[in-house]
Amino acid sequence: MSDPFDIAIVGAGPAGLAAAAAAARHGRRVVLIDSQPKPGGQVWRHDVRHGYPAMADRSIREALSSRGVTWLAETQVIATEASHLLLQDPRRGYLLPYRSLIIATGARELLMPFPGWTLPGVVGAGGLQALVKQGWALRGRRVLIAGSGPLLLAAAATARKHGAIVTGIHEQASTGELHRFARSLWRWPAKLAQAAALQVSLRGIDYRHGSVVTEAVGEHAVSAALIERAGHVQRVDCDVLAVGFGLVPDLTLARQIGCATRADTLHPQVDVDTHQRTSLDDTFAAGESCGIGGRDCARLEGRIAGLAAAGVAIPDALLRRRDHARAFATLLREHFALSPRVRELARDDTLICRCEDVSFGAVRAHGDPRSAKLATRCGMGACQGRVCGAAMTELGLGARTDARPPFFPARLSTLGEPDFPSSLPASRGIQA
Repeated sequence: MSDPFDIAIVGAGPAGLAAAAAAARHGRRVVLIDSQPKPGGQVWRHDVRHGYPAMADRSIREALSSRGVTWLAETQVIATEASHLLLQDPRRGYLLPYRSLIIATGARELLMPFPGWTLPGVVGAGGLQALVKQGWALRGRRVLIAGSGPLLLAAAATARKHGAIVTGIHEQASTGELHRFARSLWRWPAKLAQAAALQVSLRGIDYRHGSVVTEAVGEHAVSAALIERAGHVQRVDCDVLAVGFGLVPDLTLARQIGCATRADTLHPQVDVDTHQRTSLDDTFAAGESCGIGGRDCARLEGRIAGLAAAGVAIPDALLRRRDHARAFATLLREHFALSPRVRELARDDTLICRCEDVSFGAVRAHGDPRSAKLATRCGMGACQGRVCGAAMTELGLGARTDARPPFFPARLSTLGEPDFPSSLPASRGIQA
């Protein structure tokens, strides 16, 4: 077996890239692992038509061009075992040893059930971005975007950039909350600049506050959405309906290896100290797994985690910048909290678990999540509760979103006799 890597980083988004660059700069041998074919994570997902944003391109080149960084693309963490990760790529499965681990697994989109949400053509706001960047044709199609949070604006900008006709953006937060949020942005000049740039790119698109999609309508695919605002319901025709209610931390790996989590928010997050260290020795976490804070916060936390894992002193100025950026997460939670109306959308016959075709009423009929799971198979399908678990938590049904190993579908050869390979693939993600 080969010598362990000094640091294994799971997730090649802004946090993971920053961690890799920081650790490699101090001579550490680093392996950066991600399930996607190109680095960047969800926020910097490679766009087949437009490439990477300038900041992403710089960060990727800095990390993957660093001496000592091995980049493993299209590689999933299937399970963990005593300072080893069981990995699977398109060709093989193998155990990879490490000395320190940095968890930069990011977040998943929060999807809330409502009548018609399983119709073809209904996607998440983040899902829309991912599909379009990977080549889904939207030119000339009518796209309606709804839900909550800044992700709606980013999704609308991406759709328009790819030729879609964005018929409107419907934000469930009230006008008052949006105004209070906007007045607070002066404390984060970079966020203010982002908001201003998005406003320019979305000029002419109707942006409604206190507006909720109550139903997707269609025979074989979505053809319209019912929108409720100030007690009035409006039907809006569309070819694509993108609805997302923010993000929740992805804790699959962190929970599996035993990292403590904080439960001071509705959706738990990894508990870390001031140097991004978890409750486990030599295990660190950075980015959205520590709470939804955005790209800038993730980059700073990744840099701190990389330095800490490398055993390097961390400048106080960097810690102060991280704390300031992390405060933005609190702002998001305060002003984009879901209204009771969103939690009332699901009817008894509305599917809550799409994988196993389980209705909201069937789950609610049971007293606890375990009983519901045993009786209905809710959360036991292909997504392993990653979608319905977060929704059930929001709906007060007490679900947890843990996934047991294997975390993703695995070949029998991966689970059978995985060996550490004699060689690993060279970095191949710095090309645009």
